[in-house]
Amino acid sequence: MSDDPVILRPVFEADLPLLESFLTDPEATGPFQWHGWSDPARWRRRWAQDGLLGDDGGQLMVEAGAAAQGFVAWRKVAATRSSYYWNMGIQLRPAARGRGIGTRAQAALVRYLFAHTPVMRIEADTETANTAEQRALEKCGFLREGVLRSAGFRDGRWRDVVRYSVLRDDVTAQVLRAAV
Repeated sequence: MSDDPVILRPVFEADLPLLESFLTDPEATGPFQWHGWSDPARWRRRWAQDGLLGDDGGQLMVEAGAAAQGFVAWRKVAATRSSYYWNMGIQLRPAARGRGIGTRAQAALVRYLFAHTPVMRIEADTETANTAEQRALEKCGFLREGVLRSAGFRDGRWRDVVRYSVLRDDVTAQVLRAAV
């Protein structure tokens, strides 16, 4: 585990090459996030439009050891006409994985979203084979809700996905400390 403090911050223009690498480099993306080539300029267009922070979601950089290590993201999901919740995710550089940075970044994002938005629920999904992400979510207070069969297509196959959620009422002091 890395002892470096983990902070979340807005995306700067200098961060865009790192974000673009997640769309153009399968090695940078990792085994569970590579879904084929994608438009790398989309990050620059969105950054120019709103700095990657909008009412329907956003991205924040994950910084540890005074360097950007990846990003966390969230998007609005409409539950009913009058309510919504967030679905969140994370992407880290290969060198940042397995060091506790992702767990602390996701806990920080949970704390941020509950502090600055009125949502009651935050959810996250990951492939059933991604046990490291499942452990990280559980350390952040997420509860496993179930398996969505054949919900994600990657590398020529349909994959089962595990859905996790955390409710505002579930967040404990332990989860909030994990973000520090």
